[in-house]
Amino acid sequence: MLKQARVLVVDDEADIVDLISYNLKKAGFDVLTASNGTEALAIASKELPDLVVLDVMMPGMNGFEVCKVLRSQESTSPIATVFLTAKTREVDQLKGLELGADDYVPKPVSPRILVARIQNILRRREEHTRQATSVETSLLGGEMVANRQNYTIRIADKEVFFPKKEFELVVLLASNPGKVYSRDELLAKVWGQSVQVVDRTVDVHVSKVREKLGTMAQRLETVKGAGYRFTSTSEK
Repeated sequence: MLKQARVLVVDDEADIVDLISYNLKKAGFDVLTASNGTEALAIASKELPDLVVLDVMMPGMNGFEVCKVLRSQESTSPIATVFLTAKTREVDQLKGLELGADDYVPKPVSPRILVARIQNILRRREEHTRQATSVETSLLGGEMVANRQNYTIRIADKEVFFPKKEFELVVLLASNPGKVYSRDELLAKVWGQSVQVVDRTVDVHVSKVREKLGTMAQRLETVKGAGYRFTSTSEK
């Protein structure tokens, strides 16, 4: 079990908050709660939990809006996010994942399954942290430098911020120039095997990444019928 990981549970239905909180505490988590989006943002900014379980359909500020704010702020961007919602249409799922959510769990949910998914997400984050030999990693022969501490990539002396999933996508592809990754491989390596996401999630994230890469955008290639790759220096 991860050492006293902290989870913020956000839902306007008190019975759901109580049910999830009970099961998370039973599994060894430190639990914070909020009943609306505004309260959730205030708590997240102050307490910086490891993960937020976030209901989508809340009055006032909905879960999508909360997630967007979390991802836009440097201090809260690293926080993992799991949407818990009765909205199960693919378009709703895709919207949540486009915002950088780590998982999307439909209601009604099994508390045991939710806890298992949370443990899996946080375990992968812990593994990524252990594998990082330094804060900064050179990519493409030093043409890009990734900073894991603040999710920025330095390109031509300019630092560009990337939300967590976009950052992981860039680092994976640029760490292996010339290697073609299929959409399924990218979904498994960046989002995880247990997370149910659609292929279009990768395409949307690649599109957003290209918008931020500036002069390096042309190096992130689409390989028709196969997937995506970063071209190496020798290929350009």
